[in-house]
Amino acid sequence: MEAREATGPPAGRRGWSAWARRSPAPAAPLAALEALPILPRSTPLADVELVALDVETTGLRPRRDELLSVGLVPVGGGEVRLGGARHLPVRPRRPVGQSAVVHGLTDDALAAAPPLEEVLPEVLGAFAGTTHRRVLLAHFSQVEMTFLSAACRSLLGGPLRLQVVDTLEVQRRLLRAQHHELPRGTLRLDACRRSHALPRYAAHLATTDAVACAELFLAQCAELEVRRGRPLVLDDVAERGLSR
Repeated sequence: MEAREATGPPAGRRGWSAWARRSPAPAAPLAALEALPILPRSTPLADVELVALDVETTGLRPRRDELLSVGLVPVGGGEVRLGGARHLPVRPRRPVGQSAVVHGLTDDALAAAPPLEEVLPEVLGAFAGTTHRRVLLAHFSQVEMTFLSAACRSLLGGPLRLQVVDTLEVQRRLLRAQHHELPRGTLRLDACRRSHALPRYAAHLATTDAVACAELFLAQCAELEVRRGRPLVLDDVAERGLSR
């Protein structure tokens, strides 16, 4: 992560947790992120800092289901910065149940993980750049943003508002330029990667999925830049408005 001012939260999970405990406002981590401006949509994509993110959950309904892990990796300057990749397990309040069959995260495996209120500030800190909020990069970003924003509302008193690049939507636009209808399953992450000659990967591991999404994004950008015949800007790939 980039250097932060001395008044901001320190790096690392322990530093974040200690800072959050002594902060006078429960929403301080979210407020710190909200204080940063978003990037102009005209920003050259080569200058945009993104964070590819994936979550594993007990289901798809944030009011009932829980976050179990968050995987993230920085992306910028045409590179996936694997050195900055992180896997953040989350200890749930209730048993994971049958969802363990999908993601392999068992109650025993998560027993020593920190609770969501300790993990969430670290996730928010990943999106705090030096001068601007970093952009969230995800495949079918509705899942990630729904759960993270629900967590922010519950624990910090407000929604998470970020610019979003969704590789599923980028792929949809690329394919619709060639086809009127898209066969079922065409927009799944593994199918999108195959269409760009990217290798298979082990799905349902949060950090692995985040890296897979980041690699897909770079391949999509290369194709889109050839089609446009010019360097890309953020507006070429970002969703409209701020997610919340």
